[in-house]
Amino acid sequence: MLLWVSLLVLAPVSGQFATEPKPVISLHPLWTTFFQGETVMLTCNTFRFHAPEKIKLYRWYLEGEIQSETLGNTHEVRETGKYKCQAQDSPPSDAVHLLFSSANLILQAPPYVFEKESVVLRCQAKANTELNGMTLYKHGEVLGVPKKTSEFRIYQAGLKDNGEYQCTGLKKDNETISSNAVKIEVQGIVADVRLYSRPELVFEGKELVLICSVSGVPAPITVSFFKKRPWNKDTKIVTSSETEFKIPAVESSHAGEYYCAAGKNHRSFPSQTLTISVRVPASHPVLTLSRSRAQTLEGDEVSLRCEARRGSLPICFQFYHESMLLKKAEGTIWRSVSFRFTVTAEHSGHYYCTADNGLGPQYSEAASLSVTVPVSRPVLTLRAPRAQAVVGDVVELHCEVQKGSPPIRYQFYHKNVTLGNGTSLSGQGVSFNLSLTAEHSGNYSCEADNDLGPQCSEAVTLSITVMTGSRSGSVATSVTGGLLSLVGLAAVALLFYCWFPRKAGGRSTLDSSRNHSASDLHEPTYYNVPGWIELQPVYSNVNPKEGDIVYSEVRSVKRENRHAGAVASAPELLNDKDACVIYSQVKVASAPAPKPQLLDSSTPHR
Repeated sequence: MLLWVSLLVLAPVSGQFATEPKPVISLHPLWTTFFQGETVMLTCNTFRFHAPEKIKLYRWYLEGEIQSETLGNTHEVRETGKYKCQAQDSPPSDAVHLLFSSANLILQAPPYVFEKESVVLRCQAKANTELNGMTLYKHGEVLGVPKKTSEFRIYQAGLKDNGEYQCTGLKKDNETISSNAVKIEVQGIVADVRLYSRPELVFEGKELVLICSVSGVPAPITVSFFKKRPWNKDTKIVTSSETEFKIPAVESSHAGEYYCAAGKNHRSFPSQTLTISVRVPASHPVLTLSRSRAQTLEGDEVSLRCEARRGSLPICFQFYHESMLLKKAEGTIWRSVSFRFTVTAEHSGHYYCTADNGLGPQYSEAASLSVTVPVSRPVLTLRAPRAQAVVGDVVELHCEVQKGSPPIRYQFYHKNVTLGNGTSLSGQGVSFNLSLTAEHSGNYSCEADNDLGPQCSEAVTLSITVMTGSRSGSVATSVTGGLLSLVGLAAVALLFYCWFPRKAGGRSTLDSSRNHSASDLHEPTYYNVPGWIELQPVYSNVNPKEGDIVYSEVRSVKRENRHAGAVASAPELLNDKDACVIYSQVKVASAPAPKPQLLDSSTPHR
C-alpha cells in the first residue's frame, strides 16, 4: 500500500507558473516504527512535470543533511530520524519520521490518517517475546482487546478518532510490557486536482500530453481522463495509476474540453475543465508585389501583400528587404496583411515575408524589385595635357551623371555636332578622346539618357592655339576665308621684283619649264620678312566646309650668262642666289562668304 501526500509549490509549466506537487516518500512496510536491525525501503515518487527519462539523480536527506545520492528512486534505511528526498531539479519532499526501537513491544501506525479511510494499528512484539494477550489504549482508556490478531482497525476514520494510542502486552510470567505511544491526527481530504497540457499551444500533428496534478488525496488512487460532449455523456478516455495521458499526433478532432478525476475508495475528485484548441500551423506564405507599371520608377508607390493560405489565427506577419525588417503586422481576422510605401533607388533588391502563429516562422519565396532612376543632369569634364591646348594635343572628354539607373547612353557634341557616343552598364561615366585640330575650338557638351528622358550638360568652351614652325618662332593664325584675291597681287609684285634686276643688268629671264635639275634649284629664300611675332588665336563658330584648293606659283630662275658684264651690273640683292618661289594656298568655300581674312603677312607659305 502506498501513501502519497503532497504539498503545493509554484513551478513553471509550459511557460506559466502552476502548482506542482512535491515528491512524496512512500514506505514499505507502511509503518513509521520498527525494531532495531530492521530495514525500510523508501521510494521517492515524482510527478511527470519532470520527465523520468530526464531525471538522472535522487538525493536523500537525514535530519537536513545529505545522506546519499542514488541513480534510482529507492533507498534502504535503518536509522531513526526524519527523512526527505529530492529528485533532480524538483523541490524536496515533506519529511517522514522513522523510529527504530529497542523495546520488546511496539505500536505501528501509518504516518498519515485521512478522513473516511480505514486505519490499521498493529501491536508487535519481538520475535523472542511471547505474550498471552494485548490491549489497545486511547488516552489511557481501553479501546479494545484483540483476540486472534495483533491488529486494531479503525473504520471510516474521523475527527473523533484523533488522539494518542498505546498498547500493552502480558507475558507468560504475567509481566506487563508497554509499547511506544502513537499520535493519530485524522486529516480531512482537501483534494486539489488540476489538469494541464504540454505544450500549452497545441498544434496539429504535434504531440499533446495531458497532465493530471493530484494533491490532498492519499494513495493509492486512480486517475481518469474525460472529454466532455455537448449533447452526450462525457467520454472516459482512460483510467490508470498514471497521471499523464499522451496523444502522439493531434488532429483537429481532438479539440474540445477535457478534465481528469482522482479516484479514492469509490470517491471521485474531478478537476476543472481544460479547453484544448488545436491550432493549424501557418503554411508557407505567398508574397505578392504590386506596382502601377511594369517599370518601377523612383517615387512610385509599391504594395506588398503577405498571405498564408492555411493556419489558425492570429498570425504574425513580417516583411523583409534583404534580411532587414520593414514592417510587422498581425492578422486577426484575415490570413493576410498588406502595406504600401514609396520607393527610392535603395529599395531595389529582394523581398520576402514570414508568417508565424506560434510554431515558428514560415518563409515565402523571394520577390525582386528593380527601381529605375532617371538620369540627372550630366557633368562634362575636359582633361587636356596642358593649360593651353594646342593642335595635336589629345583631349579627354568625360561625361558622368550623379544618379541614374544603368544602362546609360552618353553622346558628345561639338557645336551641336555629334562627336561620338558610349554606353555605361555600371552607372559610371564614359570618356571620349579627341585629337585636336584648329577646327576643334568652340563649345562642347554631352547628353545622358536611360530611356527615361535625355539630360544635357552645360557647355564647356575649348580654345586651341595653332602652332606653326619657322626659323624665328611660331605664330598663331586664324583662317576664316579664302585668299584668292591676294594671288594676283602677290604674283604681280614678284614679277616686278624679279624683272627689275634683269632690266637693270639684262641678265635674268623667266623659264616656262618647271622641270629643272637639282643643280638649278635650291631652298627658297624669303625676303622682306619681318621678325616673327605671336598673334593671339582667333576662334570662330564657323565650321568651314571642304572646297577646292588653289595653288599659285611664281618662279624666277637663272639663265645662261651671255655677257659677263651683265653679271656685274646685276643688283647686289640677287648675286649668287636661286630663283625665289612663293606658294599661296587658298580654301575656296562652296557658298558665298564674307570678305576673306588674310593670314598674318609675316607667315611664309610653300
